[in-house]
Amino acid sequence: MSLLVVGLSHRSAPVSVLERASLSADSQAKLLQDTLAAEPAVEAAVLATCNRIELYADVDKFHAGVAELSTLLAQHSGVGLDELTPYLYVHYEDRAVHHLFSVACGLDSMVVGEGQILGQIKDALALGQELHTAGRLLNDLFQQALRVGKRAHSETGIDRAGQSLVTFGLEQLADGRDPAAWAQGKRALVIGAGSMSSLAAATLARTGVAEIVVANRTRARADRLVEILNQADGTGVAAHAVEMAAVSDELTRADVVVSCTGATGLVLSAEAVAGALGLDFDPVHEVPAPVPAASAEADEQHAAWVENGSATAAAQARAVRRIPAQSTGPVRLALLDLAMPRDIDGGAGRLDGVRLVDIESLAEASADAPMAADVDQVRTIVADEVAAFGAAQRAAHITPTVVALRTMAAGVVAGEIARLDGRLPDLDEKQRAEISQTVRRVVDKLLHAPTVRVKQLASEPGGAGYADALRELFDLDPQTVAAVSRADLNDPNRGRS
Repeated sequence: MSLLVVGLSHRSAPVSVLERASLSADSQAKLLQDTLAAEPAVEAAVLATCNRIELYADVDKFHAGVAELSTLLAQHSGVGLDELTPYLYVHYEDRAVHHLFSVACGLDSMVVGEGQILGQIKDALALGQELHTAGRLLNDLFQQALRVGKRAHSETGIDRAGQSLVTFGLEQLADGRDPAAWAQGKRALVIGAGSMSSLAAATLARTGVAEIVVANRTRARADRLVEILNQADGTGVAAHAVEMAAVSDELTRADVVVSCTGATGLVLSAEAVAGALGLDFDPVHEVPAPVPAASAEADEQHAAWVENGSATAAAQARAVRRIPAQSTGPVRLALLDLAMPRDIDGGAGRLDGVRLVDIESLAEASADAPMAADVDQVRTIVADEVAAFGAAQRAAHITPTVVALRTMAAGVVAGEIARLDGRLPDLDEKQRAEISQTVRRVVDKLLHAPTVRVKQLASEPGGAGYADALRELFDLDPQTVAAVSRADLNDPNRGRS
């Protein structure tokens, strides 16, 4: 079996496609179940964030796996396969491991070095464990990815190479000013109470806003977030919660709005924003943002990346991203939209006195961000960890065969001792025990060097064949080896943090 990942992200697809391809919690669960029901896959996990959707699977056939995973992503995302295909990337075996480790370290994030992705990887693993779709390989892979990400953040200054998406967004809203000076005395409205909205509220509090209002579909979650904000030390921010129905009224009093909900439609229309600012709004003359189309090269190169698992063609297929035109003049209302699909109508950013920053404009702004020297350190860590993970997996692959060999040897010893008892019934217990121990020591010594050496050899590239060699040389029962593998896979303590 081999690791395969098929996905799309802000690096391969325009925001308009990512918005439409976003997966709800229910869709993620159904995608995992359907992936396991498909013939090529025996394990599956899905990593779905605001700017990436990736399906990981342990498959027995590469081409069939790519076709099946691509089809399943299209079915569950609601984007047709023909339209989705040019934006998909494929990684296989070590390249798939390298990709996930890079993602965990923040190297593949919209803002390099942001740490929120670690929580999202942890959630992806938890879902796979809950639904029993993550087996030995994906448990090991995702657990190790979490450790690699934490190592990168603790051993390097990758955090200095970028900030969280929230911090970066606020810097864009401040438009060159010090965010702390920009935020002083402002009244903030946070729409949503999930992980991203909670991070936004906490960041706003630390930045120095005077007041935070939280609106959420479930009032209890908004109340809980407000309680946390009010208990935070050193911020001095006043926080309170309101019902979602009160958003229109709160909008008239807000200086900055951050929205990140799981809604499938717009939460704030351009008309609502215009009304809150007392502006006239003429929907007839409001021109919608064009939907980016795939580049001409995409279809020609699709076959190439399917063959070699490279994301190069997918990256070349990325459509030109469009930054919404911003209004000129003094900013009366700053809007930060961190949702995918978007919460705030892009037309709001073209209203007089409104500045809108969304996922799309953040992608454009971060593309030219300087890369710190720490990024090179993280890349070295990732390369070392990928090699170590591959070696560990190859060594683990031969372990059931070694266990089966030792089990067979123990059976031979037990049989010979029993036969000895029949031939020499007058042996006393001490003599019988000494003979038994001697025979076992001889067998253990004979097996020790070969089994240690075969594990070392199996950990090297191309070492998978040593397991087959052991089975042939010692005529091991394949079902016995498989039983050892199943026992290890079904260990309830395996892969749990």
